[in-house]
Amino acid sequence: MTSAIRPVRAALIGLSSSGNSSWASAAHLPALLTETGRSKITIAALANSSVQAAESAIQKYGLPEHTKAYGSPEDLAADLDMDLVICNTRVDKHYETILPSIKAGKDVYVEWPIASNRKQIDEIVEAAKKSGSRVAVGLQRRWTPPAAKLRDILDSGNVRLGKVLSSDVRAFGGTNDRETMPTGLKYFSQKDIGGNAIVIVLDIVLSVVGRLDAQSVYSKSQIQRPNIRIQDPQTKQTVEQVTTDVPDFLAVHGTIAHSLLTAPNATLSFLFRRGQPFPGTPALTWTINCEYGEILITSATRMTFQMSEGDEPVVVQVHHFDTQEVENVVWDWSDMQKDVPVIGRDVMTSLFAFAEGKAEGEGWVGLEDAATYARMVDGFLEEWQENQIG
Repeated sequence: MTSAIRPVRAALIGLSSSGNSSWASAAHLPALLTETGRSKITIAALANSSVQAAESAIQKYGLPEHTKAYGSPEDLAADLDMDLVICNTRVDKHYETILPSIKAGKDVYVEWPIASNRKQIDEIVEAAKKSGSRVAVGLQRRWTPPAAKLRDILDSGNVRLGKVLSSDVRAFGGTNDRETMPTGLKYFSQKDIGGNAIVIVLDIVLSVVGRLDAQSVYSKSQIQRPNIRIQDPQTKQTVEQVTTDVPDFLAVHGTIAHSLLTAPNATLSFLFRRGQPFPGTPALTWTINCEYGEILITSATRMTFQMSEGDEPVVVQVHHFDTQEVENVVWDWSDMQKDVPVIGRDVMTSLFAFAEGKAEGEGWVGLEDAATYARMVDGFLEEWQENQIG
């Protein structure tokens, strides 16, 4: 459905006139409004909770008057002029907003997580198989430059570093505070909605070292701090107190699936705790231990790598055992990425790759790949629930 002759005609779902700090306005819109973005994708329509809401957003963001406004997913799906649907709603709205377009055979880019639960995800996968719809899922941080650089090191440096023997990850964050959440992230405390921060950093790790052998995985989840204060981000005042049913601690241990890059029985140890780390400790400390060297990745301010101008850049270092040399690895954003704020740079990479019709895995994550990952994450949470019942 994509075209090399004219820009892809896209509809954005979830670009709200009241969402000044929404993911759609902060991470997607800047890329689409660059010169490169306009040459690849035309914003031809907005879809919101009502036609009036869509019209209000069209006016707020200065989009052309001929931009179409939709108030229902079904009406959008019926528009034969729309090539691509980009979904940025809250997770619990993904299923109802993208399913009609998938059934209509349109290309769909949906932010992660795919949907709120496994049943919805399975139905979306089956609908895409039947219609032939291409669906990309917003696990775009697999292509963030530090992750891409790490894959290059392991691919090209395999002779010098040898095979991966083990990898260890310690990650802290997800929210800025261990006992509070801003109003906009309240849904992080509600499992039924489906959003959480744990899985983004784990997906980055697995994109570098490889997937886990499902039979080998042992996981332990906890809710260490069940009582959460919801705060107004402007006033910092508590507006509500809730009890979360989403684990704020996860430990995973397993065998990395054997590949050309890994030694047999290479292991991954992953630990996540929501909230701040011990003072002076990086938000992310990640090591990849190889036969002849070790890679150290540290992210001082954010476990999911750099996502805003205020975040410290990710530091990548390689210790070569033969010379005892510690090499500082240089990485950088592309010139194209530097045209937009940091928060939108990885989105830009994947969205453009998908719109250009590149093959799955060449800059974007496909639906079935993402669904497999979602099932693994569900397994962690189900194990926790079973332990609670037991």
